Formats: sequence, structure tokens, C-alpha cells
Amino acid sequence: MGLKTSITEMFGIKYPILAAPMGPFYTTDLTVAVSEAGGLGVLSHTNLFGKSSLAEMKKNMEFVVEHTDKPFGFNIRTSRLQLDAPGLCRAIPRFINNNPKIKEQCLYVITSAGTPKMLYNNAFNKLKEGGSNIKHFHVAPALWLADKCVDAGCDGVVVTGWEGGGHQSYEKISSLVLLQQVKTKYPDLPLIACGGIATGEGMAAALSLGAGGIAMGSRFIASKESEFHDNYKNIIPSAEASDTIWVTGVLGPIRLWKNNYSQNHGVVSSKDEKMALEAQITPEKALKDQKHYEMTYKGNINDGAVLLGQSIGVIKSIESVKDILDKMVKDAEKALINASKMVI
Repeated sequence: MGLKTSITEMFGIKYPILAAPMGPFYTTDLTVAVSEAGGLGVLSHTNLFGKSSLAEMKKNMEFVVEHTDKPFGFNIRTSRLQLDAPGLCRAIPRFINNNPKIKEQCLYVITSAGTPKMLYNNAFNKLKEGGSNIKHFHVAPALWLADKCVDAGCDGVVVTGWEGGGHQSYEKISSLVLLQQVKTKYPDLPLIACGGIATGEGMAAALSLGAGGIAMGSRFIASKESEFHDNYKNIIPSAEASDTIWVTGVLGPIRLWKNNYSQNHGVVSSKDEKMALEAQITPEKALKDQKHYEMTYKGNINDGAVLLGQSIGVIKSIESVKDILDKMVKDAEKALINASKMVI
């Protein structure tokens, strides 16, 4: 048996399972592990410790193709406040175009936390015209954002519900509802479901609703190969789904694990209110917030920003990436076969 979907066909992968964007943390080893195991690994937009995000992305891409010959992807956060994003959107496509092995394997770029249009420039156009099979997806945590992705010409959308860790929208729409909304409005648009999925049964549900694949963050953080600090990973097996909180981050709404940092973080109720708040943000304030992510990366899970989704309530162990994928696919196949028996 096996699972054949629009996403496995599009990227030439064995399983319709992708890693979610998990910046600003490093996911280089994790990308290799996910791709090697039959899914699609995704490099994060990483800019910790004052390092150049461009230099880090180039180095990480070179590492990936040295350690796997499988497809992989990368993420760029295109928020108004992500000052390095425009440069990445120009420089990384040029870098890929000039590196034949990376060009052959890098088949997926996912933009998030901002506009999908930032990627569309001469460098990206030349990459696609030069024979690359790269596909552009954008994260859409609300239907109106999916509309913008379609208008921009994205190849597909990552539908991310409110359950997911990391950046969210102000609408607070669940993955279940949002996936139905987007599928109904755009029945032929390639979709990847994200947010609240960490089991084979969850994947089967997403595929049944019309997604061609699923993306996971928290499940892959709790893997042996991920670069996340053991303190971070070890939160997950004993956690409950209610142990996360929705607050306002620098780039917008964000779901974090409940700790000293998140429980003393403000919440704004609308995009207009957030934009007014942004006008008051200085480079010094943005840098101060960045330090909380660096704390987390070093293992300070009490005072750092710990991105996790509600799916931590169903993750009970730290496993190898291969075991995670193999079990998920086996359980998804079983769930889909059992569901088909209801049709008479």
C-alpha cells in the first residue's frame, strides 16, 4: 500500500508529509532526516545570534545536498518587520540558479508571516525560466489570506489553523473549518494542511478533506534528529493541549507554550491595533524580543519564546523521524481504509 496525492506527485516524495517552517531556529539536520525518511524537509529562515540569514541559508542548503539526494525546501518570512526578507527573496533564487545540485533538489519555497508577492522578482523568474521545478506555497491562516495567495499566483497554499504553533491570524479559525473553506472556494488549488496534526488519523482526516499533504512542526521538534534543545523537546511528551497560549508577537499573533515569557506578553485584538503598535517598535525593541528566541535555543524554556501548537497534547514520545513518518503513514492508511468501508 501507499499514499499517492497531488503533493507526492508534485515533489516526487514518498509520503505527503512536510516539515513546517520553524524559524528562527535551525532545522538543517531535521531537513535532511525528513527528506531521507520520505517526506519533504524544510530549512528555516534563521537569523539567531546576529548571524546573516543569507549566509546561513546558503550554508544550510549546501549541507543538505551533501547529506541527501532527496528533494527539500526552504522558508522566508516576508513580514513588514522582517528587514532581511527582501534581500533573501532576491539572493536565494540567484544562489539556487547558480548551484546545479541545489537547483535539482530544492523544489519548494514557502513564504509566511507576510505577503506572498515579495518573492516575485527577476531572480525568482529567472530561476523558474532556467529549468527549476521549484513551487511556491504561502502560509494562509485565514480565507482572505488564501485569496491573496491565489491572486499573487502561488502554486499552492499551506492552510494553517489556529491550533498550530507559531504565527497565526487574528480570525482564530480552526484547521478543520479553514481547510473546508479554502477547499470549497478553490477546489483545484494544491493544499497542505497544518496546525493540530501529529498522528496518522489526523493526516487521514486532512487528506479526506481535500489536502494533498500535511505539514508538522511540534511533532518534528519532538524528534531525535531535530536541533532543538533537549529542554525544549522534553516539554512535549507530558504536555497537554491546553498548555499553549495565543499572544501577540513582533510579527503578529503567535501561539507559544505557557511560561514566564508568554504569560506576561500582551494580546492585541485586531490587525489595525497591531499596526499601530508596530509604529512604536524600535530596532532595539525588536532585538530585545529576538533575544527570547535565542534563550530558547540555548535551553532557557522558562524565559524564552517556546513555539508549540496544541498538537503537543497527542504527542507522547520523542522518536526518530523515520519512525514518526512510518507510523503516521501506516495509521493513516488504516484510517482511510476503515473509512472507505462506510461507503455502501
